[in-house]
Amino acid sequence: VGSEMCIRDRQIVPGTLDDYKGLAHYHYRDSRPGPVAAIFALKPRSKSGLRLQLPTVGVIVYSMPVPEVELRDTATGGFFAGFDRSTKCSLLNKHVRCITRLIVDPRLRGLGLASRLIRETMPRLEVPIIEAMAVMGLVNPFLERAGMTAYRAEVPIRSVRLIEAFSSVGIEDGC
Repeated sequence: VGSEMCIRDRQIVPGTLDDYKGLAHYHYRDSRPGPVAAIFALKPRSKSGLRLQLPTVGVIVYSMPVPEVELRDTATGGFFAGFDRSTKCSLLNKHVRCITRLIVDPRLRGLGLASRLIRETMPRLEVPIIEAMAVMGLVNPFLERAGMTAYRAEVPIRSVRLIEAFSSVGIEDGC
């Protein structure tokens, strides 16, 4: 009941760069996100109904898409392929947003707040495609729990050759 109460006592509101900056030191990447499209903050509900400055306990940052993402062609069946750069960028900007930062205060991790932030904010963007390229997604399936679909990249031929060359001299994967 304690964690359920903790989750219900939080609300998702439009956020600011200050909300992101307040939690940025908990993120594994220290660079700023790209061109920001939207920020949403997870904050405690105000018990009094007054608009108080409540601490941000989670934040999600959506950015504009980058033009070239290999897995996008796989995920969309090549929908954006074959266009000139200008047309492609225009279509991407109209239809795609990218989750570039998702941070939950470490004291509240493991309660499902990251998945909730994703699940409840994606519809607010009013675009059909939301992308997330996250290393943490390999470790913790919070993106899938939020309703996203995982796509795995194939190992490029040049990498396969390099792996085979290392293996032939006794250097194995994981060493």
